[in-house]
Amino acid sequence: MELRIFTEPQQGATYDDLLRVAQEAERLGFGAFFRSDHYLGMGTEGLPGPSDAWITLAGLARETSTIRLGTMMTSATFRHPGPLAISVANVDQMSGGRVELGLGAGWFEAEHQKYAIPFPAVGERFDRFEEQLAVVTGLWSTEGGFTYEGRHHTVLDSPGLPKPVQRNGHRGGPPVLIGGRGKKRTPALAAAYADEFNLPFVPFEEGLEQHDRVRAACEAVDRDPASLVYSSALVLCVGETEADVARRAAAIGRDPDELRENGLAGTVEEVVDTIGRYDGSGQTRLYLQTLDLGDLDHLRLVAEQVVPQVG
Repeated sequence: MELRIFTEPQQGATYDDLLRVAQEAERLGFGAFFRSDHYLGMGTEGLPGPSDAWITLAGLARETSTIRLGTMMTSATFRHPGPLAISVANVDQMSGGRVELGLGAGWFEAEHQKYAIPFPAVGERFDRFEEQLAVVTGLWSTEGGFTYEGRHHTVLDSPGLPKPVQRNGHRGGPPVLIGGRGKKRTPALAAAYADEFNLPFVPFEEGLEQHDRVRAACEAVDRDPASLVYSSALVLCVGETEADVARRAAAIGRDPDELRENGLAGTVEEVVDTIGRYDGSGQTRLYLQTLDLGDLDHLRLVAEQVVPQVG
C-alpha cells in the first residue's frame, strides 16, 4: 500500500507552509504530495487566502527532487483545456516528470461566485469535463495537427506543444486521476481517460460498489480493469496514545469517534488494521488528508510506525 500526503491549502496555508510539508513528506519517503485546487476556504476564513494549485506545484517542482506532485482535483471550470495542458506539461518538465493531474467537473459553487468563475448546471459541467479530458490528453499525445470539435471546446490543427516529460499515461501523457460517486458518467470517463480512480471520503462499502462500476465500465470498452490504480482519500488522525488521537482531532475540529468511522484515525494499531481493510479490497494507494499543516510530527509518526507495517 502506497501512502500519499494530501493537503487542503484553501483552509489557510502559505506557499512556505506547503513547502515545509512537501519537503518533509519527501524526506520521510511518502509516495506523493498532493494539494486540493480550491479558491475559497470551507468553514474558515482561510487566511492568508487561497493559492493557485499549479503555480504552487511549479514552485514545489523546483524545490523537491523525488516526490510526485499532483492535484485532487483541479476543476474543469477553472481553466480552459489548452492552457491547462500547457501548464501541467510545464510543471511536469520542471519536476523532471513527477506530475499527476487530478481532474473533476467542479462542485463548490461559492468559490465560483467569489472569484468570477462561471458555474453552469451539473449536466453542462460534466459535458465540459468530458471535453476537457479529450482536449488535454489529445494535446499531450498528438504528434501535431490535433483537431477536436466539441460543443464547448474546439481545437483546430494544434501542434500540442509543449510536450510533458511523461508520455506513458493511458492517453499518452502524465497520469490522470478521476474520482467521485457518480454512478454512470464518472465510471465511463474513468474507463476512457483515467490512470487512477479515487474515492474521496466515501464510506468503505459504498466505495467497493463504485469500484465495481468502474471495473464494469472498463470491460464495456475492452479495457483491462487492472490497468487502473484504485485509491481512496481519508482524513488522517493517528496517535501513539488515545490522548494523542484526541488532541489531533481537536486541532482540526473533529470528533475522534467520527474520524474512526469515516477516516483513517486511531492509534497506530487501529490505523494499520484499517489500511489492511483497504488493501484487501484491491486498492493500492491511500491519500492521507493532512489538515494541521503545522504538525509535522504527525507525518513522522506515520512514516516511522505505520508505513513499515503496511508498505
